[in-house]
Amino acid sequence: MSARGPVVLVGLPGAGKSKVGRLLAERLGVSHIDTDALVVEREGRAIADIFATDGEEAFRVMETEAVADALTHDTVVSLGGGAAATPAVRDLLAGHTVVYIDAPHDELVRRTASKTHRPLLAQDPSGTLARLRTEREPHYRAVATIVVQSGPGPVDDVVTAIAQELEHS
Repeated sequence: MSARGPVVLVGLPGAGKSKVGRLLAERLGVSHIDTDALVVEREGRAIADIFATDGEEAFRVMETEAVADALTHDTVVSLGGGAAATPAVRDLLAGHTVVYIDAPHDELVRRTASKTHRPLLAQDPSGTLARLRTEREPHYRAVATIVVQSGPGPVDDVVTAIAQELEHS
C-alpha cells in the first residue's frame, strides 16, 4: 500500500464509510483513521456539540485539518459525509485513491433514521439525505477514482469489491 498511499472513503451519511473503513484496513493489514473521530478526539467534544457551539463552518475547518493529517499516513481514511464538499478537502484528495461508496436512498434512510449523532439529519432524515445527495454527489464523483455500490447486503461484499478494485488499479 505504501506505493499508493492512503485509500480514502467518501459518501453520504450512512453509506458505511466508517464500518467499511475498519474492515478494509483490517483486510489490507493497515490502520484506519476516521476523520470525524479524529476531530472529536482533538476537540474533546461530540460533532453535534461542535455544530451547536461553533457552527458548521468552524467544524469544516477542523475537518480539513484532520483530513490533511490523515492523508500523510499509509492507511484507510474514512471521511465525514460533508468533507468532499469542502474545496480545500477536494484539493487535498487530488492524486489519492478515493473510493465513493454509493448507497440507495432508502438504504441510507434505514441506516441513519434512528441515529442521534448526525446533527444534519436530526429533523428530516429522508428529505435531508435527498438534498445532500443532490448537493454532494457531484463532489464525490469528482474526487473518486473508484465507485462501489453498497446495499442491504453484507458489509463484507463492499469491502471485497473495494479490495478487488484496488488490486486492479
